Amino acid sequence: MRTAYSVETVRTAERALMARLPEGALMQRAAAGLAAACADLLGRVYGRRVVLLVGSGDNGGDALYAGARLARRGAGVTAVLLAPDHAHPGGLAALRRAGGSVAGAAGDAGAAIDRADLVVDGIVGIGGKGGLRPDAAPLAERAARSRAAVVAVDLPSGVEADTGEVLGAAVRADLTVTFGTHKPGLLVDPAREYAGTVRPVDIGLAPELPAEPELEALQHADVAGLLPLPVFESDKYRRGVVGVAAGSARYPGAAVLAVSGALRGGAGAVRYVGPAGQAVIARFPETLVSDQGPHKAGRVQAWVVGPGAGDDAATVAEVLDTDVPVLIDADGLRLADRDAVRARTAPTLMTPHAGEAAALLGVAREQVEGARLSSVRELAARYRATVLLKGSTTLVADPDGGPVRVNPTGTPWLATAGSGDVLSGLAGSLLAAGLTARDAGSVAAYLHGLAGRLAAHGAPIGAHDVAEAIPEAWRDVRD
Repeated sequence: MRTAYSVETVRTAERALMARLPEGALMQRAAAGLAAACADLLGRVYGRRVVLLVGSGDNGGDALYAGARLARRGAGVTAVLLAPDHAHPGGLAALRRAGGSVAGAAGDAGAAIDRADLVVDGIVGIGGKGGLRPDAAPLAERAARSRAAVVAVDLPSGVEADTGEVLGAAVRADLTVTFGTHKPGLLVDPAREYAGTVRPVDIGLAPELPAEPELEALQHADVAGLLPLPVFESDKYRRGVVGVAAGSARYPGAAVLAVSGALRGGAGAVRYVGPAGQAVIARFPETLVSDQGPHKAGRVQAWVVGPGAGDDAATVAEVLDTDVPVLIDADGLRLADRDAVRARTAPTLMTPHAGEAAALLGVAREQVEGARLSSVRELAARYRATVLLKGSTTLVADPDGGPVRVNPTGTPWLATAGSGDVLSGLAGSLLAAGLTARDAGSVAAYLHGLAGRLAAHGAPIGAHDVAEAIPEAWRDVRD
């Protein structure tokens, strides 16, 4: 499992580690890892031109020491000092001893960037706030326009390490070399987009970090351990039955797509309730169809309600009144009585996209998209439900706090009509199979994102393609 820790947690761990190490040893470990990553990216170090953008903090020192290592291997290394009187003295001396140079006037710095093969961003450390300062922003922009690859030290300068927000100008990196552990901003958009590929470097920090991180991202092995698998004694009812209350005369396809996801999610059977029964049974004859409402549909272990429901508030209320886990999506989020959601004692999983989350919080959509981490936490706390916030970074948060799960799979091709309906059915089926709301949402998002990648292969797809690729994603995780 990949984990991320807050700035304060990382700093506390670094202090504890530095107390047991010789002075400067931790920075040398970081610089060695940074230099190795830069060398790998360059391919050939000798004769290459490297520019270091150096601020006043430890990230600037890391960049200077790494630059010295590259200079000793034959690279032409030039440091641009944004705070000349506060540059790390040991790092600067090491660079000069190795044959590196310091750019003079601003014009010299710009010309050096234009000629560079590699630009190293050591402007601001993980404690930086509020975007780049006016003297640094033009250099970052020039690096982005140049032919050089850009490597960020620990975190792209200008992004918020703890939240993933980008509140001003920031460095756009091709590679971020992060030390000891991920920081939340490396996993959560919009900051994640600025980080490029992330390469962790082990500096011995792990024993000093607490057991519970701020964020965690499942990997294949984690998901494989959570997948519900039948045993020889299993029958369709023991495996779980998921109810799907979805669709309307206007949106019958939403019901079909939600059922398609549910059938591939591990539950033994799917009961469908709603006006799109004929469309569902025509596509999936194994579905148990009823038009008598949720209370008369038969026993289920979980409900999915809301996709394509139109204005059917009565059905949403009826499902919320049950004592089994409920997933609320799409129109269900708009129709659900908010006090009824908060009052539920059985698990509730809400799956809004940014626009729906904004409506639930009473804020602008842009506010949710710019502060995804705080938004999902606030939603979970306010509605006393587990919340899966869909989008470029899908996040899952529990109402009682704990690490937020961030989904590492997916593709922009998943931004297609009906894709969320498939996800809802899949997550609901996992709920019915016995997973907690947090695990059901996390595993569903992982499989859904992986299925999207497998189905797309870099080309447009429809929601039905995603559903059909879920078994392949399941096998990929298991294998």
